[in-house]
Amino acid sequence: MRLRRCGDTALLVELRDLDEVVQLYDALAADPPPGVTDVLPAARTVLVRFEPPASPSEVESAVRAVQPAAGLRTRMGEVEIPVVYDGADLADVAALTGLTEREVVTAHTRTPWIVAFCGFAPGFGYLIGGDSRLAVPRRSESRVRVPAGSIALAGEFSGVYPRESPGGWQLIGRTGVTVWDIDAHPPALLKPGVRVRFTEVAHD
Repeated sequence: MRLRRCGDTALLVELRDLDEVVQLYDALAADPPPGVTDVLPAARTVLVRFEPPASPSEVESAVRAVQPAAGLRTRMGEVEIPVVYDGADLADVAALTGLTEREVVTAHTRTPWIVAFCGFAPGFGYLIGGDSRLAVPRRSESRVRVPAGSIALAGEFSGVYPRESPGGWQLIGRTGVTVWDIDAHPPALLKPGVRVRFTEVAHD
């Protein structure tokens, strides 16, 4: 663990891997040190924001004293996302994994996913914890436009594109659920710790 000060009101904690990020985030979210106002995980870091009278040295000591527990998962709610599994890359994912298209769908819906962190675009959650057989590489060439609501896979992650954007993930389906709405409170449906269950629905 390496801690770097970000101004007078934040610390950036650098960790070895995503497992350590999830464990530290869970511990801090479940029992934040005095003065801590926000904890923001990423792929290899956790940003800890705080406010006076807490000092950087006090928060740094508190973070170093945290004893993350393996398997701990802060409950931040559960979201069910209905999916039409007709994505443009579904056949490619089946070929890459050695599964049939039906088995890909079953694997994606059978196991709940967890939002590890958010990034890339507002409302885009990087979901982990699904069936390990679905780990596939990104596409060799990104698309210029990926429709909003596209359900995708890349590496160990699954995700839901919150709006139309370029993207290089493997598209396996689509949903009508809005995961980013600037007028909602909060605007993001998915945030770290939220459990996500994908369910299959019939074609339109």
